[in-house]
Amino acid sequence: MLVIEDDPEVRDLLVLLLRGEGHRVAIAVEAADALDFIARGGLRPDVILADYNLPGGMTGLEVIAKIRERLHDRLPAVILTGDISAETLRLVSAQDCIQLNKPVKLPDLARLIQGLLPPPRPRLSPDADGSKSIIFIIDDSQQVRDSMRSVLEEDGRTVQDFATAEAFLASYNPSWQGCLLVDAYLPGMSGLDLLERLHSEGHMIPAIMITGNSDVTIAVQAMKAGAKDFIEKPVSMEDLLASVDTAVDHSTDETKLHAWRADAAHLVAGLTHRQHQVMDMVLAGHPSKNIAADLGISQRTVETHRASIMKKTGSKSLPALARMALAAAASVTHDPLTTIL
Repeated sequence: MLVIEDDPEVRDLLVLLLRGEGHRVAIAVEAADALDFIARGGLRPDVILADYNLPGGMTGLEVIAKIRERLHDRLPAVILTGDISAETLRLVSAQDCIQLNKPVKLPDLARLIQGLLPPPRPRLSPDADGSKSIIFIIDDSQQVRDSMRSVLEEDGRTVQDFATAEAFLASYNPSWQGCLLVDAYLPGMSGLDLLERLHSEGHMIPAIMITGNSDVTIAVQAMKAGAKDFIEKPVSMEDLLASVDTAVDHSTDETKLHAWRADAAHLVAGLTHRQHQVMDMVLAGHPSKNIAADLGISQRTVETHRASIMKKTGSKSLPALARMALAAAASVTHDPLTTIL
């Protein structure tokens, strides 16, 4: 959860309440701090709680809009304000935010936040197979490593983290079981270079590539190099745990992997020929106006096809569509990703 509040007394009270309820809380004093937190990566907030009146020339509603735009996600958001004018209510409603008037009743806030969060995930038992594996995090950001380690260890995982690919290779034992979380853009040996080296040397540890926002081209290259999945910064706690579970399951249970690929192939097969063309070009990183020019259709028609593709495949985001297409390609060709890019 991301709290954006410049009043230190209110901020401290909110953080005390939310952490006391077991929530993970990041703090920003003004809009610039909040946007910097998002830009630096780490965990994606599940909920944004912002004061309407912030220093620095940007309102809480405006910073929420910018965060949603950068993350391509309409995160649930709560606005705290002492201004209950009709115009403020209209603006809050237009941004699809929830308004709470100051002074806030803390029990009401706690219930509201709990209702906005996703259902709690069952924690691994001490005897669960996943807890015996090691999750390796490779990222040059200490903040990212610490936030991911915290989430994974709370889920019962054993974690080791490294700032570089070279440091990981210096200590890696091929007999270890687990999962690799590696940033795409590392100093020295890149994350992609590391995956290609492990793949060429026959190491079978499942890997998840951590990419920048909507960096689908790098994600596709990573999966060609053997990655099981990719996730975008800032990473949501739910996506992180789900991706690790899937990667480990698919590496130990071929039946689940084949079933997932078969389901993906079935959904992708339902697309028209034109939709296949549009999807391939979108995943290759081409903007809609270029796709329109190459295919001899209008940009509006391209956008209509994109919307239909997302609906038919059940994909809620471009990364989700990429996963679907990559899994379908692997199912059809039995050679991962040869038809993409």
